[in-house]
Amino acid sequence: MNHSDVWIAVEKFAEIRGYSCSGLARRCGLDSTVFNKSKRFSKFGQPRWLSFGTIAKMLSATGATIDDFIQCFPQH
Repeated sequence: MNHSDVWIAVEKFAEIRGYSCSGLARRCGLDSTVFNKSKRFSKFGQPRWLSFGTIAKMLSATGATIDDFIQCFPQH
């Protein structure tokens, strides 16, 4: 699992549940820009990773399980 895989999984998770990334963020009670591509790296180019708290909010807000999220990761 790498940084890119996590963000691919977030995008797929949102799509499967009928949300855009910003719509999923709003559903989770987060700022609508939190999942934007522009927010995935710091201004210094460091990757920004999701916290477990954010993942937990995604699961809770959508009624999904951690297995549902894991299934969204690309297969290598």
